[in-house]
Amino acid sequence: MELQRVGAGAHAVLVLHGWFGSSRAWGTLLPHLNQDAFSYVLLDYRGYGARRGESGRFTLAEAAADVLAAADTLGLDRFSLLGHSMGGTVMQRVYADAPARVRAMVGVSPVPASGFPFDEAGWQLFSGAADDAGHRRTIIDLTTGNRLTGVWLDAMVRHSLEHSDRDAFAAYLPAWAQTDFHADIEGSEVPVKVIVGEHDPALGADTMRATFAAWYPNLETEVLGNAGHYAMDETPVALARSVERFLARW
Repeated sequence: MELQRVGAGAHAVLVLHGWFGSSRAWGTLLPHLNQDAFSYVLLDYRGYGARRGESGRFTLAEAAADVLAAADTLGLDRFSLLGHSMGGTVMQRVYADAPARVRAMVGVSPVPASGFPFDEAGWQLFSGAADDAGHRRTIIDLTTGNRLTGVWLDAMVRHSLEHSDRDAFAAYLPAWAQTDFHADIEGSEVPVKVIVGEHDPALGADTMRATFAAWYPNLETEVLGNAGHYAMDETPVALARSVERFLARW
């Protein structure tokens, strides 16, 4: 497994991307991170990025097991987790499977451990994204508040197409949307922060209050202004500050 490590700090952070992303999708955030205090390891799931063409079941359990295997390869007994969107639910599965190893978790517009309740129209839009780039573009536009440029939207779609296998992309949708394991993490004492964009219509503050806040007693929530679902692209400096101010306490 190819691992990209940024920084040489003592506090290790495993970084988990979203459905449309890859390990390279964090590129706009990296220049703003404190590489003296932290070491960030950017991972790809099977079928994504450096792991395109790799076979698998493409489930949350498998993704979490691969994250723990990467930690073992790196010799990390304990680490924090930073997960965006789908990566936010993968990080919770990692915690559920190995709670003693997780120092803290930060979710950026994270999917709850209960999945996501699509209506029929929403499911048709998302399930069609595996074979229709137009669906991908519509979803990215919708989840950032229909306010960003066509050039950026096209670049995001292009990244998704170039850094994920079609079948893996399709299989991960029910994995993050229809898998409910919140009973495995409810009441957990692990420190958690969720960071959401003010323009994210689905995974914003209201969703966090109904899910994460109900399950994690040690939860902090921050709403970033001028951001939607992709804070690492929309407000990278503010996101870096929010992530590291929290993680520095643990």
